[in-house]
Amino acid sequence: MNYEQKLRELVAADERLVVMTAENRAAIRNLPQELGDRFIDTGITEQTMVGAAAGLALRGRIPVLHALAAFLTMRAFEFVRTDAGIPRLPVKLVGGVPGFLSDGNGPTHQAIEDVSLMRGIPGMQVFCPADEADLVLGLPAFLKSPAPVYIRHIGRPAVTEHRPDFEIGKAEVLSQGEDLTIATYGFMVGECLQAASLLRDKGWSVRLLNMRSLKPVDQAALLSAVRETRLVVTVEDHFLSGGLYTVLAETCLRHQVSAPVLPFALSERWFKPGRLEDLMYYEGFTAAQIAGKIHARMNSLHGQRSGRKPANGVLAAKS
Repeated sequence: MNYEQKLRELVAADERLVVMTAENRAAIRNLPQELGDRFIDTGITEQTMVGAAAGLALRGRIPVLHALAAFLTMRAFEFVRTDAGIPRLPVKLVGGVPGFLSDGNGPTHQAIEDVSLMRGIPGMQVFCPADEADLVLGLPAFLKSPAPVYIRHIGRPAVTEHRPDFEIGKAEVLSQGEDLTIATYGFMVGECLQAASLLRDKGWSVRLLNMRSLKPVDQAALLSAVRETRLVVTVEDHFLSGGLYTVLAETCLRHQVSAPVLPFALSERWFKPGRLEDLMYYEGFTAAQIAGKIHARMNSLHGQRSGRKPANGVLAAKS
C-alpha cells in the first residue's frame, strides 16, 4: 500500500480528515475526484493554506496539508508557528522532496533546515520515515495525535522490512551492535543500511537506529548507544545545526553523559545541485564514503577492534 492509498483509507474512516494542497498533487493526484469537498487546493499559497487549515482545525477538522517541504516549512513558517503551533491545533504538514531528494534544485528549493525549524515549535511533532512503507506504517498514529505534526514525505520503495509495532517517540532498531552505532532518519537510512553492511565486512559490530520520530525522540535509544558502543555516528541530509546531531547533543547534556561522535551533515552551506547519485558522491554521503570515514575513526579511537568503551568519552564533532 502506498501513501495515497493509506491516506484514502484513513479519510474514509474518519470524517474529520480533510486533504489540502498548495498545488502540489504528486503524491495525491487521484484523491480530488474521490474526496469532493473534502479536498481543497488553495493554489501556490502555502501561507493561506496553513491559515485556512487552522480555521478548519478550530472547527473540529483534521487537515492534512501537502506542499514542497522548503516552502511549507520556510515560506509559511510564521503561519505554522502562530496559527497551528501556538494553539497546538492538529494540523498535519506533509512536506514533499525534502533534503537530498530535491537533487537538481538549488538552495531556494532545498529543505535542509526543515527539521530544525519544525522541532523548534513547542508542541510540534516531527516524523521522518525511511521509505514509503515506513511512512504508511506511522501515518495513522500521527494523524490521530492531537498535536500539530510535520512529516517529511518520502515516496521511495522500501529499503528494509519494518517492524509493525510503530510507536510515536520510539526509534526502530534495524540491527544490534557493540562497537558503534549509526543513528539516522529519512532518505539516509538506505545508505546507512549499506554502510553498516560494509563495516560488518571489516569486522565491526554495528548498531543501526532508524530515528524516524525526531520529536518526540527516543532518548533511551540514544543514551544506550552512548553508553554501550564506542562511537556514535549521526547521518542526515540536513544542516548540522538543529537536526539529529543537535538532538543527540541535547540528550547527552541533559543526562550528563558524553561519547565520541562522528556527524555526517551539511555544515554552513547548501548542497551542490545535480543528479541524486552525483550530489551524494560530491557531498560525501554515499554508503562507501560513510563506511570509509567510520572505519578510519574506529581505528583511530583505539587502534584495535577489541576492548570496552572507556567510562568517560569525549563529545567530539568532526566530519
